[in-house]
Parts: sequence; structure tokens; C-alpha cells
Amino acid sequence: MAGHRWSVVTVTYNSAETLRRCWRDEAKPYEWIVVDNASSDDSVAVAEELGARVVRLPENVGFSRANNVGARQAAGEYVLFANPDLEIGPDGFDVLARHLDQHGGLAAPQLLSSDGVAQPNGRGFPYATAKVGNRKVWPLSRMHASYRLTAASGEALWVAWVMGAAVAARTADFLDLGGWNERFFLYYEDHELGLRAWRRGLPVALIGDVRWTHHWGRATNSFRWSRAHTLELRSARTFFGMFPEFLTGLPPASRRHREAARLIGSPVSPVPASRRGEPVPAPVRPTVD
Repeated sequence: MAGHRWSVVTVTYNSAETLRRCWRDEAKPYEWIVVDNASSDDSVAVAEELGARVVRLPENVGFSRANNVGARQAAGEYVLFANPDLEIGPDGFDVLARHLDQHGGLAAPQLLSSDGVAQPNGRGFPYATAKVGNRKVWPLSRMHASYRLTAASGEALWVAWVMGAAVAARTADFLDLGGWNERFFLYYEDHELGLRAWRRGLPVALIGDVRWTHHWGRATNSFRWSRAHTLELRSARTFFGMFPEFLTGLPPASRRHREAARLIGSPVSPVPASRRGEPVPAPVRPTVD
């Protein structure tokens, strides 16, 4: 795997069938690190057969902590955190790298459903009313229509946060940011990561020219209570305890978050044609007067 510009980190938990379906392409122009959360199926064997270097954890430590294990082993200049149910197109890496070299921060591809429809994996600020509206509860769904963001081909948008199914960064920037917050076992860790990035002056963008398929089946979409609902509720308590302004509906408390609010949903300035493919010495942050 030595010499690859990109490292891809995938956390698995009983994901064998999903890996077989989504990662069977033999051409992997990246270092692939699979961190297995003590699966009881043959996730480890399947990942190894498909070309991954597997880190076996003795117990299920959750999404954030397992991702951090993988990030610390990443040798690439760039890192992508990719769920097992993601189908990666290798031609998207150069586009993501160009954005990250110019702007820094976090970037995500535009995710597509299994039938090719754009998923709103870019999001606005996670007010509690927006979270409820996201479950199609009217009239909150209408009030927070801008909470769910998608980027067309040829378009890139600033967003508050991106779904954790696919998140890219320059490896050094990500480690300097502090990695994923291990207070979250599952759910809401992507919300916190995006908000922390903005607070540190690192912007978050959704890149429409990279369009990857995400076979997403959210466990908490069912009204039947499950362990997934318990985990989500626990993470929600943690998140809104950290960011009470998003529970009360008040404006963002952080100055940088207030500045980011003016950018979210607006286009990212394109990379000049004369500089495409050429790294720049330092990221250019979005300008807020």
C-alpha cells in the first residue's frame, strides 16, 4: 500500500455481505484500512480477500473510536472515512484533493442512493426542530427545507456538516483537528465533527463533481424501538449538551459558527483552471467580512 496519496478508513461490524457487494472492485488506488469492531461474521476475512489491511479490535468500541484507530495508521497525505455500504469511484479522489489543497477543512462527495437519486448528505445547522423536520414532520419539514443540501455536478457548497458515511480531509489537518469525538459511540459524531471544524476555522464542503453511491439503510427510520434508537437518543443528549443553542433555537453561540451561518448553502469558489492539479502552500479559508 506504500506510496498511495490516499488512505481510506472503513469501520466494519458484521459487514461481510455489504463489503462483498460494495468493495469487490479489484482496482483500489489507495491504502485501504478496515477497522473491525469485533464482528461475529466473516467481515475480517472478506475485507482481507478484497485487499484491505485489517485492524481487529477485541470489542465493539463504536464508530468514532474505531475511525480514530484507522486514522492513526493512515500513511496517505489525504484520508477518506468511508462506510462499508459506500461504492467509491477512483476518479473522485483528485477532485477532492484539489478542493482540500485550496480550502482545507473537510469535504464530502455528493452521495447517491441505489437508484441514482442525490441523498442530502450535506446539512445545515442541526437545530432540534430541523432534526424533527428531517423525519418529514410538517410544518417543521417546510421550515427547515434548507437543512437538507445536495450539490449538482459542477457545483460545490459550504455546509454545516456532512454525513459520516463519506468524509475526506488532509490527514495532517484531520489529526490536528483532534479526530472523531469518542464521546459518541454512534450517531451525531458527524454533526459534532463539522461544527468543531468550523469553530477551528476549517470549512466543510459538499462536492458535486464527485458522485458516489451510498446504499443507505438507516436503522432508526423504523418506528419500532431498537438498540439503534437508544444509541441515537444517548448521542443526542450528549450533542445538545455540548451545543444547547441548537436545542433552544437561539443563534449559534460561537462567533465562527455565526460567520459560517452566512456561508452555509452558498457556492464554493472554484479552483482556477491555471492551478488545477497543483498543490498550494496553505489552504485558502472562506472570507467572511
